[in-house]
Amino acid sequence: MVSQALNRVNDADLIREAQRGSRTAFEELVRQYDQAVLRLALHLTGSEAEAQDIYQEAFLKAYRHLGNFRFECSFYTWMYRIVTNLCLDHLRKKKTRREDSPVMVDSSGEEHSLLDMVADDRSGANPERDLMRRELGGKINKALEQLTPRERMVFELKHYQGLKLRTIGEMLNTTEETAKNTLFRATQKLRGTLASMR
Repeated sequence: MVSQALNRVNDADLIREAQRGSRTAFEELVRQYDQAVLRLALHLTGSEAEAQDIYQEAFLKAYRHLGNFRFECSFYTWMYRIVTNLCLDHLRKKKTRREDSPVMVDSSGEEHSLLDMVADDRSGANPERDLMRRELGGKINKALEQLTPRERMVFELKHYQGLKLRTIGEMLNTTEETAKNTLFRATQKLRGTLASMR
């Protein structure tokens, strides 16, 4: 709690310095949040390359608009809002363009992700467990693709990022109640989709 308060004071000082033009202060803010931003983008996009693009775009946007930051929320919430909005736009475009991971179609017409076919050569890898993990991960990803970008965003922020519904509502410029209803719809859809995949 004390360290959180200390971080907020440090963030506020760094933000004020960065708003006065200090690149060093902004770089320190980036250092403090870069891993959290990258992790969030990776969870929301499911792609390391796309997450890297979102990460760079998010910090560029933060740098350009830092002068508009009014200390009405924490820097953390503000950054997460930028990342979630960029990811929402990205997911909407992706859904429209139907960009998928590279796939191979076998003789029966079934599609297989080429990325899933890459062997895990790390020491201690268990091929059977790895296969089950990939199959389960594939089913969950397919189920997540059935959600609207907003439903997916709320589900991932709640369950993968551990954020409170109130915070999610703030990030998405909506109410806690709307975020709760969106989460409920997403959970119901996922249950239905995953049940039919058994």
